[in-house]
Amino acid sequence: MIDLFGRQVVGCSMRENMQTNAVTDVLRMAWFRRRAEPGLIFHSDRGTQYCSHEFQNELKRFEMKSSMSRKGNCWADLRFCHNAPTESLWGRLNVGSLYGRKFATRREVMDWINFDNHKRLHSTLGYVSPMTFEQRWTAAQQQDRQSA
Repeated sequence: MIDLFGRQVVGCSMRENMQTNAVTDVLRMAWFRRRAEPGLIFHSDRGTQYCSHEFQNELKRFEMKSSMSRKGNCWADLRFCHNAPTESLWGRLNVGSLYGRKFATRREVMDWINFDNHKRLHSTLGYVSPMTFEQRWTAAQQQDRQSA
């Protein structure tokens, strides 16, 4: 799961299947990391796990709003194609390389995610890492509060 504000991976699960409990666990992981304010928009595709009562109830419990791509046409309006950052992450991950090697273990995948969050420069963030972007944003918010 990616936070679109800072492009940080905030939750993940590596399982043999993509069942509802996998995405529900990732949602909980992300919520406990971020403690999102009510009204946060959770965007996904129309996979059965995201449409399930269990997952939708978790969104309600965390006071999040569900947003899904239009059926069969996520490219209808590129301004609203919120899956693009996730698809980009999957594309980089599916190349499966960490320093030019294929991933051999789940630990290596987690190391790659850690690299993506802390070191990889993102063009949409002004060519800084997600962690640097968020640290700078937080510092600017604190500075604004102090000068107000």
